[in-house]
Amino acid sequence: MDGRCISNECLGETGFSYTLSLISGKYKMTILYALMEFGVVRFNELQRYIGTISYKTLSSTLKQLEADGLVHREEYPQIPPKVEYSLTERGRSLVPVLDLMCEWGEQHRW
Repeated sequence: MDGRCISNECLGETGFSYTLSLISGKYKMTILYALMEFGVVRFNELQRYIGTISYKTLSSTLKQLEADGLVHREEYPQIPPKVEYSLTERGRSLVPVLDLMCEWGEQHRW
């Protein structure tokens, strides 16, 4: 034990809190997982893959992930519109964390 006392600490000043602020939310981790597993994915493919997410929620969540620099949005000027999403370099840096979560789940789900 290093002598730290919880009454002298603040969760908001930790790396854990910062990471949680980027990935918390009902669908953020699911979207990051899908992009990690499948690479470049179109909006409708993501919506079908997740199944329980509304158009508005998916759109809003992708915008948040894009604003945080975790997801890249590529729009193609064509009719009908084509938009693809992928992980940025920063988003890919979360892959080891997601991989560990997958491994833990595989080991403990039964």
